[in-house]
Amino acid sequence: MGSRKKIAAEKRKEARKTVAMASLRNVPTSPRKMRQVADTIRGVEVERALGLLRFSPRHASRPMEKLLMSAIANWEAKNEGRKAGDTKLIVKTVMVDESTGLKRMLPAPQGRAYRMVKRSNHVTLVVDTAPEETAENNA
Repeated sequence: MGSRKKIAAEKRKEARKTVAMASLRNVPTSPRKMRQVADTIRGVEVERALGLLRFSPRHASRPMEKLLMSAIANWEAKNEGRKAGDTKLIVKTVMVDESTGLKRMLPAPQGRAYRMVKRSNHVTLVVDTAPEETAENNA
């Protein structure tokens, strides 16, 4: 590996030390409905996001809540000796991508059949420390 690539790789690795990721694959909810839930928690503090998801009436909020809990646990595993409750964590990014859809036939009038796609999605959630806390640690 060249020296420039090695330096760039080390920088990326160093930047990912404070970041914790969690992903959820093949969630049987349409991506549009999951994106609406993701938009409510993007950029919000973790404690507030958990409250929003716990009391949301949307069907997609339950798997998203479990995913956020997993991301918090991943962050605590990466940062040994630190608790998520003591630090100010934020939901940095939430990405919802479309997965494969199950194609089914729906009966239609006059002996015809319409195609129905039961959609599913992949969700990736990234949790990071708040920017002001990072500035305090570096000083």
